[in-house]
Amino acid sequence: MSILISILITFLVVILVLYLVNRLPLDARAKQIVQAIVVIIGILSLLRYLAVF
Repeated sequence: MSILISILITFLVVILVLYLVNRLPLDARAKQIVQAIVVIIGILSLLRYLAVF
């Protein structure tokens, strides 16, 4: 059950960070780069919770 909660929390944090990045007054290219980094970090943490790493 704790794995499911960890995955849910990670998913919600990634969504929140992506929302906040969209609110920043950044250049479109910079937003894309930051969004890609956030998604990659989110995927890596989800894989860590699923014991792939």
